Amino acid sequence: MSVKLTVSAVAIAAIAATSAAARDQVQVAGSSTVLPYASIVAEAFGENFDFPTPVVESGGSSAGLKRFCEGVGENTIDIANASRKIKDKEVKACAEAGVTDIIEVRIGYDGIVFASDINGESFEFTPSDWFLALSDTVLVDGEIVPNTNATWADVNPAFPAQALAAYVPGTKHGTREVFEDKVILAGCEATGAFDVIKAANGGDKKAAEKACIALRTDGVSVDIDGDYTETLASIESNKDGVGVFGLAFYENNTDKLQVATMSGIVPTTESIATGEYPVSRPLYFYIKKAHIGVIPGVKEYAEFFVADEIAGEDGPLAAYGLVADPELEETQEAVADEAVLGANM
Repeated sequence: MSVKLTVSAVAIAAIAATSAAARDQVQVAGSSTVLPYASIVAEAFGENFDFPTPVVESGGSSAGLKRFCEGVGENTIDIANASRKIKDKEVKACAEAGVTDIIEVRIGYDGIVFASDINGESFEFTPSDWFLALSDTVLVDGEIVPNTNATWADVNPAFPAQALAAYVPGTKHGTREVFEDKVILAGCEATGAFDVIKAANGGDKKAAEKACIALRTDGVSVDIDGDYTETLASIESNKDGVGVFGLAFYENNTDKLQVATMSGIVPTTESIATGEYPVSRPLYFYIKKAHIGVIPGVKEYAEFFVADEIAGEDGPLAAYGLVADPELEETQEAVADEAVLGANM
C-alpha cells in the first residue's frame, strides 16, 4: 500500500508541477444530505484559514464517489461526501483508476424522515405501510400480486382515504439505499412477503431482497434526482404528497412540513443519537490521501470539519440537525494520522 501511495503522490505532484496554474482550491462533491453540512464548514473554513473557500457540489453519493474514483490529479475532486459507506465495488473502481489510499471520515448521524404538507393529514407510519404503498408487488391471501393500492386507507384502514403520492430519493442518492433497506425491505419482511418471495425463488435471499425493494412504476412512487428542495417543491405542488427527507432539512422547514412518526418514534436528534428512531444512518466523506500536501488545504479542511467546535454537540452542524458522533475523538485521530481504509484489517 505504501508503494502505491508513493507512486500516486509522485504522479499527482508531477501533474501539479507541469500545470500552468496548479489548483489551490479544495473540490468536494457528492451526497445532497451531507451538502448543507459541508457548505457550512467550507464557508467557515474560508473565513478562518488562509485557503480559498472549498467548492462543494451535490449530485448524490453514488455520483460523487464515481467522480472521486476517476483518478488522482488536480482535474479530479479531492473529497466525496456520502450518506452511506463506500461499497467494495467502488473501492475496486478507485484502485483501478489509481486511487489506492482512501481516508474514511464519519462526521455524525442523520435520520431519514417522512414529511407531508404542514396543513395536511398526519401519519404514524411503520415500514409495512411504506412497503404496501410503494412496492410493485404485495402479498394478498398468500399470493404475491401486483400492487393496486390507490389510497393510504387501502394500505392501512387507520389512514385517511388520501391518494398515494410519494417522493423518494432517486437511485443515485445514498438516502435511497437506506430507505430501501430500513423501510421497504423491513416492511416486506414484516408483512410476510419476503418469505413467500424467497420460497418462490428457491430460497435465494438476494433475489428476494431485490424483488422486495422494486418500487411501482405507475406514478405513485416518484424518484427525485435533485436535492430535498425538489422534493419540497413536489409536495408544494401536490398537497397530498409525502416526501422522504433528511432530518436536518425537515427541521429547517417546519413552517412548511409536518413529520410522521416511524414505528411510534418521533424523529429527533435525541431519538437518533440513542438509536431509538429506526431509520437513521451515519454520514461520511472520503479523502484521497494522495491529494494531501499537493492540493492546498485538503487535510486542514478535513480536520476542521471534525473538530469539536464544528461537529461536536455544541457546534454549528448540530444546530443544523447533525447528530454528533459519540466516537468523534477517534475520527479526529484517524484524520490526523491519515489512516486509510483497510489499514487495520
